[in-house]
Amino acid sequence: MELFYFVVFGALGALVAALELSKNNKDRISTSPAFNSFKNNYLVVYSLMMAGDWLQGPYVYYLYSTYGFGKGEIGQLFIAGFGSSMLFGTIVGSLADKQGRRRACITYCITYILSCITKHSPQYKILMIGRVLGGIATSLLFSAFESWLVAEHNKRGFEQQWLSLTFSKAIFLGNGLVAILSGLFGNLLVDSLSLGPVAPFDAAACFLAIGMAIILSSWTENFGDPSENKDLLTQFKGAAVAIASDEKIALLGAIQSLFEGSMYTFVFLWTPALSPNDEDIPHGFIFATFMLASMLGSSLASRLMARSSPRVESYMQIVFVVSSAALLLPILTNFLVAPSEVKGGSISFAGCLQLLGFCTFEACVGIFWPSIMKMRSQYIPEEARSTIMNFFRIPLNIFVCVVLYNVNAFPITVMFGMCSIFLFVASILQRRLMAISDKPKVETWTAMKERDPEAEPLND
Repeated sequence: MELFYFVVFGALGALVAALELSKNNKDRISTSPAFNSFKNNYLVVYSLMMAGDWLQGPYVYYLYSTYGFGKGEIGQLFIAGFGSSMLFGTIVGSLADKQGRRRACITYCITYILSCITKHSPQYKILMIGRVLGGIATSLLFSAFESWLVAEHNKRGFEQQWLSLTFSKAIFLGNGLVAILSGLFGNLLVDSLSLGPVAPFDAAACFLAIGMAIILSSWTENFGDPSENKDLLTQFKGAAVAIASDEKIALLGAIQSLFEGSMYTFVFLWTPALSPNDEDIPHGFIFATFMLASMLGSSLASRLMARSSPRVESYMQIVFVVSSAALLLPILTNFLVAPSEVKGGSISFAGCLQLLGFCTFEACVGIFWPSIMKMRSQYIPEEARSTIMNFFRIPLNIFVCVVLYNVNAFPITVMFGMCSIFLFVASILQRRLMAISDKPKVETWTAMKERDPEAEPLND
């Protein structure tokens, strides 16, 4: 493997270590033993849930190809997963507010374990069922656990600022360290032990089962809307009214969809961007490097959120501009660096520049996750938290499905340009959110009820 990869990985590792070891009292939040116990319990569960997710990611496409499916059929399976997350996942995820967030977290474990089991079958219909189950599980992963955490944190009377500590640690561990270890463990199972491409899915099911056992034994239930007469349609209507009546919530949803849409598109684009002429690149090592960059971002976010200034709404404007510039690099190198005509070989000079840009983008991803969680905890009403969070994922899943369907229709530079524009728009929306963040809601639920007797307030 080329020295360049080790230099980038080593530099990122040194930066992460320096940031973590150099933290002083200003960068740390003083907490209580009861909160630390609560936080550590959640971090163990969240890390196990993310391990179950990360173990599967690198091997889904590979598994389908070993079963003899072509690019078109595999694309349909992927679209089914995102479509399921948009349709069924939104409904199931929204039930968490009504039926209980702990129950929804357990449903995530069961659903994803069943999805893993379907990977043993080479039949297309069975694999399609697995993708549908996986889509439902994804919606629960990115809504139910955070909703449970915020509600339980508030129910136990912990300080609001302490939430940012849990968020940043969850991303540092779950989206950083666990992702790296999962990649290495999956590589050990498939390549070193020659257990086949289905082995990571079996390992994922085991981690999910362990996490479910901890949830069953140590988590208490909490709910969003406690009313008994509110059906799912009314619940959706209430969430839609919340988004429409509060500009802050609408802006937050738009920002999240723009950033995550660009992020998921990047997942499909980075491999062809770094190897346009079939250059031999170490995919697993590069993935681990990206996750290390994400750890760097989450470590930086923990420092920023531990202080009262700058506010999350302020520094995220800069993060979106930097991430937009980072995804412009493939376009700039395409114009400024002469393309190589040699097939195969090692990574090109343009590829090296792009890799540095991609690591910068991943660092921005590491800052984004805990920061968007912090803003969601501030602006989204507790009664419909899971429902609204799943509403945010609807445009995201539509966008990713469209990209997957047309992935070969546009040059890669056009796709990166589109992502860069989306991220710049997110920075503009973030600036607007900063401007109105201290303003109260224009209209209260009571006033809305008086104006429209049929409107259902979130609090009954």
